[in-house]
Amino acid sequence: MAVADQLEQQIQIGPRVRALREAMDLSLRDLAERSGVSAPMLSQVERGETSPTLAVASRIAAGLELRLSQLLRLDEEGSVSVVRRAERRRGGGAAGHAFEILTPPLPGQRAELSRHVLAAGAATGGEGDPPMHEPGSREIAVVEAGTVVLHIDDVQYELGEGDTVTFDADLAHRFENPGPGEAVLLAVVSAGLRRS
Repeated sequence: MAVADQLEQQIQIGPRVRALREAMDLSLRDLAERSGVSAPMLSQVERGETSPTLAVASRIAAGLELRLSQLLRLDEEGSVSVVRRAERRRGGGAAGHAFEILTPPLPGQRAELSRHVLAAGAATGGEGDPPMHEPGSREIAVVEAGTVVLHIDDVQYELGEGDTVTFDADLAHRFENPGPGEAVLLAVVSAGLRRS
C-alpha cells in the first residue's frame, strides 16, 4: 500500500474523534473552542463527510489532549496488542495486596484491566484514603476466587466468587478480603467517562 493510501486510511478518523470527544464529556462546541476548529467542520469530520487536513487533524488532536500520532494511531503497531504473562506490569499496594496490569500502556487508551490478589485480611487501600481514579471514572470488578467486601460511600457490599460489581471509581473505595483464604479479583477502570 502506498504511503498516501496509508495516510488517507488513517485520516478517516470521524468515529474515533466522536468517541474521544464523548468520553471527555465535550460537546461539539466545547471541542471547537479547545481546538480552534469550527463545530460544523468537526461535525462533518465525525460523520465522515470530510477528511481533515493534517493541520486540522493536529488541532483536533490538541483539543482532545492527544498528539497527532495518537489520534491517528500511528504510535500503534496494528490493531491487536498482546500482553504476555511475563510482560504484565506488577505492583503492590498495602501489605498482602499484589496486582498486575493486564492491558498494554497504549496512547489514548481509556480503560485498564488489572488482576488483584488479596491475602486474608488484606485490602486494596486504607480507610479514608482519597479516590485514586480521575473524575467520571467507572470500575467493573469480578471476583475470580474467594470473597471480598467492597467499601464505598460508607456502604459495604459482600461479593463472592463469580459476582460482578459496577460503580463510580472516583468515589473513595477499597476491596477487603475477610478471609480465611486468598481472594482474587479482576477490575476494569474506564477513565473519565460520563456518568449516565
